[in-house]
Amino acid sequence: MKLPRMVQVKQHFTGPAVDDIEAEVWKQLSLAGLDSKVTPGMRIALTAGSRGIANIALIIKAAVAKLKSLGAEPFIIPAMGSHGGATAEGQVKVLASLGVTEAYCEAPILSSMEVVQIGETERGIPVYVDRHASEGDGIILIGRVKVHTDFKSPIGIESGIMKMSAIGLGKHKQALAIHNYGVEGIRDFMPEVARVVLQKASILCGVVIVENAYEQTAVIEAIPTEKIEERERELLRFSASLMPKLPVDRLDVLFVDQIGKNFSGTGMDTNIIGRMRISGVEEPASPVIQYVIAGDLSEECQGNALGVGLADLTTKRLFDKIDYHKTNENVITSTFLHRAMIPIILENDRAALTTALRCSWGVKPEQARVMRIANTLHLEHLYVSEALLPEIQALDYVEIVGEPADMQFDEHGFFK
Repeated sequence: MKLPRMVQVKQHFTGPAVDDIEAEVWKQLSLAGLDSKVTPGMRIALTAGSRGIANIALIIKAAVAKLKSLGAEPFIIPAMGSHGGATAEGQVKVLASLGVTEAYCEAPILSSMEVVQIGETERGIPVYVDRHASEGDGIILIGRVKVHTDFKSPIGIESGIMKMSAIGLGKHKQALAIHNYGVEGIRDFMPEVARVVLQKASILCGVVIVENAYEQTAVIEAIPTEKIEERERELLRFSASLMPKLPVDRLDVLFVDQIGKNFSGTGMDTNIIGRMRISGVEEPASPVIQYVIAGDLSEECQGNALGVGLADLTTKRLFDKIDYHKTNENVITSTFLHRAMIPIILENDRAALTTALRCSWGVKPEQARVMRIANTLHLEHLYVSEALLPEIQALDYVEIVGEPADMQFDEHGFFK
């Protein structure tokens, strides 16, 4: 088969970036009134999630240092629902893969799947909080605000501090209680659980992180507890305005070099690839991609292959890395089973690509609209086929940085 020639291009995005992470964390915590709320000897829990957030380890370390300067005794708790195989040890390993360790952050990590119930919502959903956090004197919620990969919220609460206070702080037990209701649970019931947590738990403030399209820290903002929900709505809109996307919205084949939960909670960001694959949920109008190929699984996700079911084809290399326990625990908790279904498995990258092209009806392989990206988080540098060049050349924010060239594979059939 004659494969299309590819050209390297670079997308230029706009958006702010925080220059001094540590100074901004200290400043924001002071602006949120932490200096008057914290007294010497207080034990303060800091939440740490499972997402690959830019500078997350440094942000937590800076918050630890700020608390210590006030005489407090900070500690870190994994706040990630069922991730890490829903085990205390597995969640510590997830944090370590993100650079969040006791040695670096200079604070102990207290990991447990035990929770205590602090109340229930008006619908009768029990509300849980991590046991270690509940036994401390205060909690600081740290998380990134961005559009969710499972739903669009009519009230503007998606992925952020509200979700962290509910599914993150409530561990696996809260995740099950919310996800048992499917999309309605995380879209409608999750904010209700979060409100109970904000009212009844000892939440000192929330620290919101917003990233720009280059995966740089664009905003760090500490929000007083009573203003978290309102401010999160505003920051979600701002985050959406900064979000990167593919430069064209119709493709025959999208090759994704790596999937993994360090890139997106769904392995591949559904907003980028235009696929939800949740029963009863309408698929996005764009982009429209005939075939998505998942080439490999990142090491950081430790075998959790949730999101492989968003692809149509994959490789034996990825398949062999799947940890079924971790993947199943995560996807069964979410109840979105399709996202962990195994697509057709090919021997290598070349075989997966040629199969997709062969199955693209009425399209000559060398004229196919093909794009290759590293992952769905980093979209600055990517490769496009020659057929896409007329559209790419008309975009003032996309720079063509290479010449058309044949695809290069190693002796095993994987991209070089």
